[in-house]
Amino acid sequence: MKRKDLEISSRQNAKFKLWQSLLEAKGIKSEGLCLVSGAKVVAELIAAGQIEELILPPKSKAPEADIPVIQLTGELFNELDVIGTKAPLAVARVTRLKNWTGGAAEGLDLILALSDPSNLGALLRSCEAFGVTRVILTKECASPFLPRAIRASAGSVFRLPLFVGPALKEIPLESAFGLDLNGPDISAVDWPTRMYLVLGEEGQGLPEELAVQRVRIPMARSIESLNAMAAASIALFSYRQKHPL
Repeated sequence: MKRKDLEISSRQNAKFKLWQSLLEAKGIKSEGLCLVSGAKVVAELIAAGQIEELILPPKSKAPEADIPVIQLTGELFNELDVIGTKAPLAVARVTRLKNWTGGAAEGLDLILALSDPSNLGALLRSCEAFGVTRVILTKECASPFLPRAIRASAGSVFRLPLFVGPALKEIPLESAFGLDLNGPDISAVDWPTRMYLVLGEEGQGLPEELAVQRVRIPMARSIESLNAMAAASIALFSYRQKHPL
């Protein structure tokens, strides 16, 4: 049923301060909560029973759900609505991610060090589309539960098997491939069924000392490099050509 439990107009309100903290990885980790935007993703999480509260802008109607609803002034709502959807925001419970300790790959396992939340979210969407078995997030990686990451993932962040790992230079690897400007053409790679694909930080690539088989995506000479998400998606597609879903 539709209901409005509370109105908040003060920036000093304890709830509002808590929600503000969810705009940063530290707050998400501390509170075990995240802010979700996007009508489709919010509706899916409501149906799954994962929503704690709904946050509404002025004059907005709440979706049909028997959960607490809080309405904010326009100024306060805009501070939380960093993506600018103007649609209700959901406060969702975050599942604590398991630690990855190495070992053999279980299938197509992806290791990520992406620090940009939007790139990370978009790539997580590709991971779900191409049937990635596990996603390991290094210490350099952005939180997958930041608002921009969740939005770009279209909800994939809540459905993928996510793990946390050590720093990129410290990861133990077996049968690993990495995207680089050097190495054989990706079209000639014989992808094993079980393998790790490693993606370095944007603009920095893979550490030189990292023991991976480097693979090159051919490009026009006028282009220096691809966006990390685009490059990884090409590699995932290449793998699935050899190992269809």
